[in-house]
Amino acid sequence: MKSEIIFESGDHKWIVLGRDTSKKDEVIDTNEYIIVSNGEAMLLDPGGIEIFPSVLAEITKYVSIEQIKVIFASHQDPDISSSLAMWLDLAKHIKIYCPWLWTGFISHFGMGTDFILNPIPDEGLELKIGDKGSTVFLVPAHFCHSPGNFSVYDPKANILFSGDIGAALIPNDAPLYVDDFASHIKYMEKFHLRWMPSVGSLRQWVRRVRNINPNIIAPQHGSIFVGENVHKFLDWLDNLEVGKWEMGAEASDINKAVWMKWKK
Repeated sequence: MKSEIIFESGDHKWIVLGRDTSKKDEVIDTNEYIIVSNGEAMLLDPGGIEIFPSVLAEITKYVSIEQIKVIFASHQDPDISSSLAMWLDLAKHIKIYCPWLWTGFISHFGMGTDFILNPIPDEGLELKIGDKGSTVFLVPAHFCHSPGNFSVYDPKANILFSGDIGAALIPNDAPLYVDDFASHIKYMEKFHLRWMPSVGSLRQWVRRVRNINPNIIAPQHGSIFVGENVHKFLDWLDNLEVGKWEMGAEASDINKAVWMKWKK
């Protein structure tokens, strides 16, 4: 697994982990992010069980387990939250925040661990990183892939963690930062057309993010948007017609044949 500091100013930094070449081919690649603020750390979408050893090994190059005070899970998917019990087994002091809608579902990953989840209300909240760290904002992103979903905005770094919004299924040798937005679209488009069910919710999220005006948008899969590519990405989302997926002709023919059998 690779890691890189994507922002650093004084005692405040962001680190991204990903491009794990040691993982199994069938395990989707994910980005994990750490915010370190005044010696205390917050882990964003910590990853699944399969990659937990790699994530742990890479994180401890930057911070100790004791420094991690908060873990944020944006929604319920196993690729971001199935490792939570492992983190709590290592450090019971860590506070885990997740959408209230998914607490009962994410609890299924508990595996016998004393599993306490701090629910995030629909309207979001302000969250301080430990006792000495700065404050970040948990921003509503409902129905943008998940009906209970949140982004994270860090005003000190002017970075927005967008979760699955902006996700791209990229090759291993793709750059860390999007360098050619037009050519990057092919890695994002099918994912967004299939996994983003609501045009209205997506447009609402875009308006909210334009008001925030981050310099960096950091997704959970794929490359990171910086500077002008942030605006290109938001413009692209603003014109993307999602929630209209249709089966191809071959699938429709198969479905029709099955339906005819049911009618008999």
